[in-house]
Amino acid sequence: MNSVSPLKQLGWKPFFQQQLSLDELNDCQPVKVMAVHRSQIEVSGESGEESVLVSGALFEDAAERPTVGDWLLLARESRKPVRRLERSSLFKRMAPGAKQVQLIAANVDNVLIVSSCNQDFNLSRVERYLALVKEAGCRACLVLTKADLDENHAPFHDALKGHRDLPVVLVNALDTESVAPLRDYCRSGETLALLGSSGVGKSTLLNSLAGTELAATGGIREDDSKGRHTTRHRALYPIVDGGLILDSPGMRELALADIREGLEATFADISALSEKCRFADCVHESEPGCAVQAAIEAGELDERRLHNWRKLEREVARNSKTLAESRASDRSLSQLYRSVQNHARANKNRT
Repeated sequence: MNSVSPLKQLGWKPFFQQQLSLDELNDCQPVKVMAVHRSQIEVSGESGEESVLVSGALFEDAAERPTVGDWLLLARESRKPVRRLERSSLFKRMAPGAKQVQLIAANVDNVLIVSSCNQDFNLSRVERYLALVKEAGCRACLVLTKADLDENHAPFHDALKGHRDLPVVLVNALDTESVAPLRDYCRSGETLALLGSSGVGKSTLLNSLAGTELAATGGIREDDSKGRHTTRHRALYPIVDGGLILDSPGMRELALADIREGLEATFADISALSEKCRFADCVHESEPGCAVQAAIEAGELDERRLHNWRKLEREVARNSKTLAESRASDRSLSQLYRSVQNHARANKNRT
């Protein structure tokens, strides 16, 4: 008999328990957000699964509203959300074509960065995902799917030499034995996220880890190895062995912002080399005594890695500035609205 409480299986930890006041312990119930839809969210807790309408102050701010993986407090009687608990981790990106943040998932413990052993494999994209994961403070593992389609895996191992601290597992997602090493990342009480482009086999891998058909799967286009979108929205799935798995739509665009620490951790080798440069303001191009260029010439650092680091640094700086300007504009607009409302109320009182 499984003696683990439903809340602990959902990932309830002391970190969240300590955030509750005595009144909240008596008057509220914690629930975890399992899926987010336009008009409602699906949550799960000690009382099982239920739906909550998306309305009220808690859902007004796009950057703060509950997302998949969040813990909410529901009033025991009305079942209305009271507040969202502080997050242990948060994945977010710049919304495509917008000047705001789009939340991906919260309170994730482990992340499988999923790519495939075909022309979809892109190390610069892997580094982009890795920066996001490191910023959130989660444990990461790179999973290369479709390993059964080509026995020559040497090019992938060679490409990953600069990431010796990143665990790499090659799998055939349809073979439950080959995915066995990944079960350590989805233990009872932990939440596992799968991040990767469409068509790399995320849904198939999810089903193999869960031991059941949780997500629809689709094939890939043979001409470019690009996949069809098989997942329509982000959702958490409980699995037989305990724990939760997050499945999310494939993201071809993953614009980064506000992740400087994650970026520095992902390119820690370049940061370490930079400290050895002769000049403190070295930009690692043609300056004398540049340790970074010396490492490239010696074959100790891939030039592609330096170029990708520069690209992501510029992107993060640009998007962070855009977000800051957008937030400042929103604050000014809110102040204007309040000023107009106060003026209208003052005029009404005079009459």
